Amino acid sequence: MELSKKYGSVCRKVARNILNNDLDAEECVNDSFLGAWNSIPPQNPNPLLTYICRIVRNLSVKKYHKNTALKRNSFYDATLDELEDCLASPVNVETELTAKELTLLLDSFLDTLDKENRMMFVRRYWYSDSIADIAVRFQYSSNNVTVRLFRTRNKLQIYLRKAGFEI
Repeated sequence: MELSKKYGSVCRKVARNILNNDLDAEECVNDSFLGAWNSIPPQNPNPLLTYICRIVRNLSVKKYHKNTALKRNSFYDATLDELEDCLASPVNVETELTAKELTLLLDSFLDTLDKENRMMFVRRYWYSDSIADIAVRFQYSSNNVTVRLFRTRNKLQIYLRKAGFEI
C-alpha cells in the first residue's frame, strides 16, 4: 500500500507510456509491486524507485510484445525505431554476453552528456515519454527536443563505435 502511494503515479506513467492502455498499465504496475514484494528481501535494492521502475518497464515491454505480436503500435515502435541505428539487435548467445558490456558503455556515455540532454535521453528511451511531454517538461519546442535527441543518438553511435561495439 505504501509502495503504491509513494511510487504508483510514476510507475503507472511508465507503463502507460509503453502500453498506451490504462487497464494493461494498471495490471503491470500491480504485478510489479507483487514482484518487488517477492524479491526485495534478498535483493535490497537502492534506490528503490529505480528498482520498481525497472520491474514495471520490463513487465510492460513483455505485455506490449504480447499485445502487438501481429500488429504495430506506432508510439512505442517509433521510440524503439529511433534507437535502432545506434544499437545492434541480433538475438544470439553473443548478444547475451555483450549486454553487460553495453550497459556499462551506455552508463559511461550518459556521464559524458550535460544534465539536460541526459535527462531528455532517459525520459525518452527509458521512461518512453513522448516528444511533446519532454518539450513541456524542459520548456522547449518539440522540434528542439527532436533535434537534441537526434544529435544525442548520433553521439551515442559514434561513442559505441569508438569503444569497439559493433553496430
